[in-house]
Amino acid sequence: MEHLAPKAADSFLTLRPPAAAARRFRAAGIWRDSHYLADLDHWRSTTPDAPAVYAHTAATGTTTRLTYAEYGRYVNRCAGALRALGVGHGQVVAVQLPNWWQAGALLLACLRVGAAIAPMTPTLRPRELERVLRRLRATMCVVPDRWDGFAHAAALAEIAPRLPDLHHRVVLGRHVAEGDIDFFRHVEGAPWERTHPAQDDPVDPDRVALVLFTSGTTGEPKAALHTLNIHYSTCRPYVVSEGYGPRDAYFTPHSLTHSAGLWGGIGLPVLTGGAAVLMDVWEPRAALDLMAESRCSLLAAAPTFLSGLVAEARRRAVPLPALRAVMAPGVAVGSELLDGVAEMFGLPVRAIWGMTEASGTYTRADDPPDWALHSAGRPAPGIELDHRSDAEVSDERPGRLHVRGGSVCLATVGRDTGEVRIVADHDDGWFDTGDLTVPDGRGGIRIVGRAADRVGSKFMIPVLDVERALLEHAGIKDAAVVGYLDAAGTELACAVTVQEGEPLDLPAVHAHLRSIGMTEWYWPSRLETVHRLPRNSFGKVRKELLRRWLAGAAELPDDPVSDVGEPAASSTPRPPGDDRL
Repeated sequence: MEHLAPKAADSFLTLRPPAAAARRFRAAGIWRDSHYLADLDHWRSTTPDAPAVYAHTAATGTTTRLTYAEYGRYVNRCAGALRALGVGHGQVVAVQLPNWWQAGALLLACLRVGAAIAPMTPTLRPRELERVLRRLRATMCVVPDRWDGFAHAAALAEIAPRLPDLHHRVVLGRHVAEGDIDFFRHVEGAPWERTHPAQDDPVDPDRVALVLFTSGTTGEPKAALHTLNIHYSTCRPYVVSEGYGPRDAYFTPHSLTHSAGLWGGIGLPVLTGGAAVLMDVWEPRAALDLMAESRCSLLAAAPTFLSGLVAEARRRAVPLPALRAVMAPGVAVGSELLDGVAEMFGLPVRAIWGMTEASGTYTRADDPPDWALHSAGRPAPGIELDHRSDAEVSDERPGRLHVRGGSVCLATVGRDTGEVRIVADHDDGWFDTGDLTVPDGRGGIRIVGRAADRVGSKFMIPVLDVERALLEHAGIKDAAVVGYLDAAGTELACAVTVQEGEPLDLPAVHAHLRSIGMTEWYWPSRLETVHRLPRNSFGKVRKELLRRWLAGAAELPDDPVSDVGEPAASSTPRPPGDDRL
């Protein structure tokens, strides 16, 4: 491994892939010497009038359309603005923005100047944001003034004095306080691309470029470190096997701050010269119209989004003649949804499996139409799979899935401990996914369970962190967070607590979590109170028993008292506060 032996996370930017692996992946075509900025320059030069972005803004109900000439020029202007602030190699820029087209341009601009980017969901709250910024020693953080009813700029200003490495607070919106940098005035107010043009030195596709945080479902959240080549290897298989090109448009409602959003909102469009289709607030009616307007050819959306599109399509027919693939990343697909997509869009649902640390498998066009019900697909080229078990792998005894290859992250960094774990230095490069799987009979995998206590559907909730926060309340003596399914089949979080003193209800628990600044979508949406938590002989909480009890399939030693409320975070955010975007 060619790197400086890191003692803490502040040296992670020096990490590089092993030279032998880099040569092997390049020889196989999995990695390359080029990069996304060269792709962007190519399309800007050869197809300047082709659409690069369709971006719908809920506040105005309008769609912004940018050509490759316009988008490329704006990326360079952003890059010049970053250079004017002294941002460049060896620095981390944190970006916490909704799916505005400026967010995509800013992410590409960071890559242009050599800064590593750390995209973060706008739903992350100050308590967690401060931990991330401190660990990464981020020199810049970009936020909206307000979003979804939360004052991001004010919150960032409050935690900034405790972050000595944070030199620039950049705000997109109408309300920019003293000490903040007005994004629109700084970036759009001066032609920075003329005075700070693109540097002559090439972008290094093997340096750390993306810092993507996991949810911390089995412990502390970790940053997965990706190079441009690692990310390229997550996009290339779809271009090769599906034949995507400049005439295609890619729509995913997932956030640009997540791996799925980066894949469909930046990687695939720029790589192929196609168009990124973005919307800042999920609304099925607007989404169908946007897909029709952009002549969307690839739709990649989790089942919760697909269900909304199917329901809207049943209410009104919206022709989508260019649509040729519907993919569902991350979670299992039900037969009802598969039938609905087939009925309304005339296409099968294709499954994709992956995680923040690695991309992995997807079903192909030559698989049976209902294969997403039975499989997460075959591995992408350059990815190896290993089902590990002490016995023969079967449905009753699934294997623990390990992956290895060109799309596995370079390393992980603990958010709280700062521990840097380099993937290539352990187990010959095999990465333990924590998922329990069996072969699907067609060279792929079927996911049958999760080895760890992961809870969530659209987002995964860091269980241990929430449990620790619950125990900070004086009235809660013991707590366990487990998953349960609501009427729609969405996995939500339930807090099972042992209480003392005045009984706490769900709003009181939410008030406690709000008081410590915890991210809202971490909050449990159901509360159960018991006399004691069931534990095994080692003292560990029997969460599998709690899950069965919540589903009505088991009994506990004590009779609980329940309190059921609505999910803490809506899947349909309110419109943004800034209608200029």
